[in-house]
Amino acid sequence: MSDRSNRLFEIIQILRGATAPVRAEDLAEELEVTKRTIYRDIVALQASGVPIEGAAGIGYVMRSGYNLPPLMFTSEEAEAIAVALSLLGRTGDAGLLQAASRVCAKITDVLPEPEKKTLGRPSLFASRWHAVPGSLVDQRAVRGAIRSENKLLLRYTDERGQASERIVRPIAMVYYVDSTVVAAWCELRNDFRHFRVDRIGSCQVLEDRFTGEGDRLRREWSLHHAPGLM
Repeated sequence: MSDRSNRLFEIIQILRGATAPVRAEDLAEELEVTKRTIYRDIVALQASGVPIEGAAGIGYVMRSGYNLPPLMFTSEEAEAIAVALSLLGRTGDAGLLQAASRVCAKITDVLPEPEKKTLGRPSLFASRWHAVPGSLVDQRAVRGAIRSENKLLLRYTDERGQASERIVRPIAMVYYVDSTVVAAWCELRNDFRHFRVDRIGSCQVLEDRFTGEGDRLRREWSLHHAPGLM
């Protein structure tokens, strides 16, 4: 789904759940775009038949009775989603946990019966226990840099207690039972390296990018360097 399609879906979800008119500036802040973008999106949704009412400066509401088309999952597919979302509790990534909660709410909202019951009143559970150490790093920033192909400046302490500063090209995150690891091309070592998130003292997203290199680096890493993922 494109960024715009995802944003349009988010606007529909926000308006469907609102109990009062929602201002464009509030939508813009939540979705991290400009008010001008929100105005364009609202016009596009109205033109496609979504019953949104309101105006700039007043706020927008969704007429009652509008439903998104149901997602067609089998009961077993819905169970797979429920277990997968529950297992995210083991990653120790607060951002992913919040996202999982939103995903579950969105899917449950539009699922037909009886699949809605599978997520809304689950019978399959995964333990939240994990041995992943805490971290000072905002893992959302790392995942964002992987997507946008921005380099990172890491201050890292290895298992021997030796500190170093690295500029890396992040390409993947690996979630083990006992740790979370950032896989990256390290410009200091001129090779792939793995950095435990709990040993990263600070992480700065740089403006410098490695646009177009991510897929190639991931392919090479997965063939020869991905630890314990086969």
